[in-house]
Amino acid sequence: MIVRLRVLSSELVLGTLVAVLSILTAFSGYQCSMADSDQAKYNIKGQQMLTDANAEYLTANQMIVYDYSMYDGWYTADDEEKSEYYRASFSEDLQASIAANEEDPFSDAYYEAVYQEPNAMFEEAGAFFKKAEEFGERGDALQLIMLISALGLAFSAWASLLKEDSAVRLVFSILSIGLLVYCVMLYLRVPVVAA
Repeated sequence: MIVRLRVLSSELVLGTLVAVLSILTAFSGYQCSMADSDQAKYNIKGQQMLTDANAEYLTANQMIVYDYSMYDGWYTADDEEKSEYYRASFSEDLQASIAANEEDPFSDAYYEAVYQEPNAMFEEAGAFFKKAEEFGERGDALQLIMLISALGLAFSAWASLLKEDSAVRLVFSILSIGLLVYCVMLYLRVPVVAA
């Protein structure tokens, strides 16, 4: 039985293991680096969009205050000229809200319209952060593969330095094969992220 297993520690098998595990380690390292780069890119995009969304939200708040001020001026105006001045100063959202519901110009529909753009930007920022998280998970999975393949590479390289009849050479060779199989299984389960 042991004699038949010695084939697993032959120079051909160990040389193949060293080559395959070296390539796997380098390839998973490269892909891990690319995933980390994409994670950083989408985090930056998310931060930029979040900053812009906050600015738009503050602008929307100022527009609401402005609309209230103009509406109060219109409501309390004592002549037609002043009334028309204030009415012409209403935002488009307030004008649309008055046209839709004159009794309640500051209805929920008005606020939804005013906050529509910042809310869409907040959602887009959330989508960027989610994409960054997906790339982070991919990078973590690839980093684990790189670690395990490097360990398998160390076992196979160490085994190739030992004498052919060494029991440790056979054990290291079997460990390398097992780690290679495990790496392939892990690699097949690495999350794929659409860029």
